[in-house]
Amino acid sequence: MKVLVTGANGLLGQYLVRSLLDEGIAVIGTGKGPDRLRFSQEPGYCYYSADLGKPGSLYQVLEMEKPESVIHAGAMTQVDHCELNREDCFKVNALGTSYALQAAEEYSRRFVYISTDFVFDGARGCYTEEDPTGPVNWYGSTKVQGEQFVSEGKISCAIVRTCLVYGNSLAGTRNNIITWTKDKLEKNESIQVVDDQVRTPTYVEDLAKGILLVLKSKAEGIFHVSGKDILTPYQMAVETARYFGLREQLIGRVNEKTFTQAARRPLKTGFVIDKARKMLGFEPISFQYGLKKMFDNRHA
Repeated sequence: MKVLVTGANGLLGQYLVRSLLDEGIAVIGTGKGPDRLRFSQEPGYCYYSADLGKPGSLYQVLEMEKPESVIHAGAMTQVDHCELNREDCFKVNALGTSYALQAAEEYSRRFVYISTDFVFDGARGCYTEEDPTGPVNWYGSTKVQGEQFVSEGKISCAIVRTCLVYGNSLAGTRNNIITWTKDKLEKNESIQVVDDQVRTPTYVEDLAKGILLVLKSKAEGIFHVSGKDILTPYQMAVETARYFGLREQLIGRVNEKTFTQAARRPLKTGFVIDKARKMLGFEPISFQYGLKKMFDNRHA
């Protein structure tokens, strides 16, 4: 089997590539800019620079490589940047998904699209796959548009939604809430973290495992793949401080009104993952064990 992964340089992309290679699956990675993966010289892996917002860029890669499956993890994900750069965000997240799908329809048999909890309005949280979408920001809107393209795909397609991904990067990607909290507190810097947003944070290895289960089982439709613990970012930061023996007194509890941000965030998201458990055999680790695995990975 040969699988193409878009967004290979990102946190999820790097773990996806690693997981696929460990299964003996050949991988074509794509991303914007040069290859940053530490295993880029391994047998069974090759990389192409491809701009998702340009119609022919990814098409040329699929034409050459003809992968059996495409995992479309690439996206513009910085929510405020998306809000302030709507045209670019639309080109990458919405049109880029349609371009990737069109190429996959010609040269591949399976298409797996990675989406987000930000497709929901956050009015109540604990969403199932059947709940109606209603994004409150432009990023979420473009991901809904991407989902709509995929739902009309002419080949076997699946949509995997996830929520607040954390973990150690295998190469230089930006901080997530755990690494940011740890880095700041280790420098004895005070931080402010919201306590009125609810999520089911997802350990990146669990997410990669869930996507691999979707791929190998040839499952179709929408799947919610996230952690099982319901936490606020503030609670995550406090748990991080306690785990590493850092000063939790440096963590200020605030709400979303404390910050001036370009984009609204949905207050309560988080997922019911019963469908993924039943149909895929997916079972995530606890947030506490996720911290342990991060610590072990970083100091291995």
